[in-house]
Amino acid sequence: MIKIIIAPDSYKGTLSASDVANIMYSAIRNNLSDAEIIIVPIADGGEGTIEALHAVKIYETVSNPYFEPIKSFYGDIKGSAVIESAACCGLPLVAGRENPLLTTTFGVGEMIKKALDDGYRNIIIALGGSSTNDAGCGMAAALGVCFYGKNGLFIPTGGTLCEIQHIDISGLDRRLREASVTGMCDITNPLYGMNGAAHMFAPQKGANREETEYLDDGLRHISSVIKESLDIDVSSIEGAGTAGGMGAAAVAFLGGKLTKGIDVVLDAVGFDDMLCGTSLVITGEGRFDLQSIGGKVISGIAERTKKAGIPLISVAGSVEEFTGYNELGITAVFSIQQIPIPFSESVLRTKKDLYSTVCNVIRTFYAARL
Repeated sequence: MIKIIIAPDSYKGTLSASDVANIMYSAIRNNLSDAEIIIVPIADGGEGTIEALHAVKIYETVSNPYFEPIKSFYGDIKGSAVIESAACCGLPLVAGRENPLLTTTFGVGEMIKKALDDGYRNIIIALGGSSTNDAGCGMAAALGVCFYGKNGLFIPTGGTLCEIQHIDISGLDRRLREASVTGMCDITNPLYGMNGAAHMFAPQKGANREETEYLDDGLRHISSVIKESLDIDVSSIEGAGTAGGMGAAAVAFLGGKLTKGIDVVLDAVGFDDMLCGTSLVITGEGRFDLQSIGGKVISGIAERTKKAGIPLISVAGSVEEFTGYNELGITAVFSIQQIPIPFSESVLRTKKDLYSTVCNVIRTFYAARL
């Protein structure tokens, strides 16, 4: 009996992790009718984390990235509240009007407050997939942190971080003092610099080169103000650049700790136990690049499959050419791209091309075992 685990991330903005997993399942089942197939949609702190953790959704109305009211949700898992930041300030929520200079994490703070109102004191913030670059200031403001500029109190966004002169946390929701706050990170990037939140992620959130530089200056500035006002140095914290700097905010303003999101999810679903007797693991994401092996879903899975001696294949929407992933435990990487066409056209073929690619992968895998 061949046992295969399907454990993909989402193809962000195109297919959810569950959608990807279901398409992969159909391709495998139609080519290996007697295989044992386990579906485990995965997330590492970004979009789909609550679903991956099988948490119960609790719906609330909060602010979207432009301070507009939306119906969103947080999750309950074994008495802990999981706040999925992407559900409040995610990139899909600003489709067609992306602008990290203007977007806010205020809704994330509102959702944390809702969870506190409901009695939760163990708060897990799934950091990832954001449309923001405000260093989590919006989130902090919603929870009572005050930011002052030359004209007085204001709620900073990515474009106004440089205007912050002083930070006062005396008004922070007192319930957080008795709460445990954990930030699930999908990256290990620092707050600022060439590998920081702005340079690495602001362009995909809508920033041009000049705006990216300005946003990075803002992150540098708030780092210094946090040091002056709170005597906390966030400049070298691994993962501080997660979600446009929300990782730094979780530590500096909420007294939280940061951890690798993929490990939280894999442990929660019992992934190591699933590997027993497994012949192959298939994963995937929208784009396979250097970020993929820097603490995201695929690298977390690869660490475990390599230890168990199980081949791991990644099927991605697109693949950046680089070397070294074999040493990490990734057996092979496949792009679903069938013909050289623009993304605006290829995105319409995603389901079809994903199915076709997985069919080819599984036929090759089966033939190699004969």
